[in-house]
Amino acid sequence: MITYKDEQGIAGMRVAGRLASEVLDYLTAHVQPGITTNALDKLAFDYITQVQQAIPAPLNYNPSGHNPYPKSICTSINHQVCHGIPSDKQLKKGDIVNIDITVIKGGWHGDTSRMFIVGEGSIAAKRLCQMTYDAMWHGIVKVKPGAHLGDIGHAIQVFAEGLGFSIVREFCGHGIGQVFHEEPQVLHYGKPGTLEELKAGMVFTIEPMINAGKRDIKEMNDGWTIITRDHSLSAQWEHTVLVTPTGYEVLTLSDGSPPLPSFVKTTKC
Repeated sequence: MITYKDEQGIAGMRVAGRLASEVLDYLTAHVQPGITTNALDKLAFDYITQVQQAIPAPLNYNPSGHNPYPKSICTSINHQVCHGIPSDKQLKKGDIVNIDITVIKGGWHGDTSRMFIVGEGSIAAKRLCQMTYDAMWHGIVKVKPGAHLGDIGHAIQVFAEGLGFSIVREFCGHGIGQVFHEEPQVLHYGKPGTLEELKAGMVFTIEPMINAGKRDIKEMNDGWTIITRDHSLSAQWEHTVLVTPTGYEVLTLSDGSPPLPSFVKTTKC
């Protein structure tokens, strides 16, 4: 069931969204060659629980049929698509890593992720990360009452596939609020005018996973980490978005958020 947020709920989502983004701001300086993703996880846990007085939503998260997720953040490196579990493996120069943060504050969830390039990345890696960011925004700017979820997916798909990339189909964005994952599912491919109609008060994530190679994926033995089947690089960005009476509002922004693509005029309309 889709939930529609009232003013109080929207206010709570704004706080949670900003806090999630501020965790990424805090981690940015630490994403350097030689650091382990476990160290990043510990930094995030301490910051969320002690500084923000909030809760890291992924920690011990166990949707039906899963082992509880053992860490506070997801760190997906290079050919890892999503849900990478932090470990003692050190990041090295040229790696790309997605850091996915979800915090709970006052009962509300804020969910966002960014790509980081460790040291100096290859031209191909930098292009994939930048174009995936742009793809997310191509979806975001389609959000307004009366539009459809298919419009979002179509905009992302046309942009990404037009560049020769592929879109992971098995994972998608999702409704979010007092529950981490709720309806609707937000596909990153599709046909205009199809699926659920957008209405003011809906809040959901847009989080395309885009591969440099083929779209096929597989799950690792840990029950969480998803990788590209051909070991090609994969990138993902994520924002939590509110449908406003006149358009959209991106809820997961902070002082350290990356600059907007040139075709995006506003984060709130």
